Amino acid sequence: MSNWTLVIHGGSGSMARGRLPEAEDQGARAGLDAALRAGAALLDAGGSALDAVEAAVKVLEDDAHFNAGRGAVFSWDGVNELDAAIMDGASRAAGAVSAVTTTRNPVALARKVMEDGRHVLLSGAGADGFSREAGLEQVPPEYFALPERRRQLDEIKAGGGFDSAMKYGTVGAVAADARGHVAAATSTGGLTAKRWGRIGDSPLIGAGTYADDRACATSCTGSGEVFIRAVAAHEIAARVRLSQLGPIDAAASVVAEIGVMGGKGGVITVGPDGTGGWAFNTPGMYRGIMRSGEAPRIAIYDDED
Repeated sequence: MSNWTLVIHGGSGSMARGRLPEAEDQGARAGLDAALRAGAALLDAGGSALDAVEAAVKVLEDDAHFNAGRGAVFSWDGVNELDAAIMDGASRAAGAVSAVTTTRNPVALARKVMEDGRHVLLSGAGADGFSREAGLEQVPPEYFALPERRRQLDEIKAGGGFDSAMKYGTVGAVAADARGHVAAATSTGGLTAKRWGRIGDSPLIGAGTYADDRACATSCTGSGEVFIRAVAAHEIAARVRLSQLGPIDAAASVVAEIGVMGGKGGVITVGPDGTGGWAFNTPGMYRGIMRSGEAPRIAIYDDED
């Protein structure tokens, strides 16, 4: 059996114990378990960290409990605009997409961008067109238009606000494989009622997603604008490389700094040696970890660690 580690998240935010409906609690845990097992199956067979994070994120994108893919929230204009990124720590090759509207699994499109190699980040109609040329599965906009997400949009628009202080439904995965390579992937529908083509940290390499075999792989979730300003995912890797911190301690120090800057959220991270975990400053974060030879561990609330 090979030695590997897989860590995933399904977003952070206000889901405190006793406030989250039981059905949502159990549904999210089942989704996290399925995502861990999908990625773990590849890693246990000697597969790459890159393949594992893509597989895990695709499961979460297909699960309506999470704000990514199928469960993506609506923009102010009533459109589901999807962002995703993926990065290979061995080569530091990366691909990302923003504001795509017809690709079932945006993380798969981000990987196609990475493998094509001509660009790192594609957006909007161009990204949708590249997706079709690449032969990825296309779905009509109705696939993403869930009634509950529409209700959330209507509620926010009635109050004139948006959900930056509530729940960040980004999903992500980081992995270290048996060869000591790391990878990271992140996918999101962004913020409910986001306006003017807003792009958060998730598809920005170094902000919401980063992987480097010399340090660690990280995927973020939270106040995107603050994570961008902190260049959070790269900053964690830099602290591992230059400050002699382990990945978890580096993650905790960056999350603390984000809190000082007024941001909320969390990160998952893993080093090439398989040391992995998370840090967050919200009441909860959908999260899970699985290592070779161990059962999956899944948590939501801040008192489960």
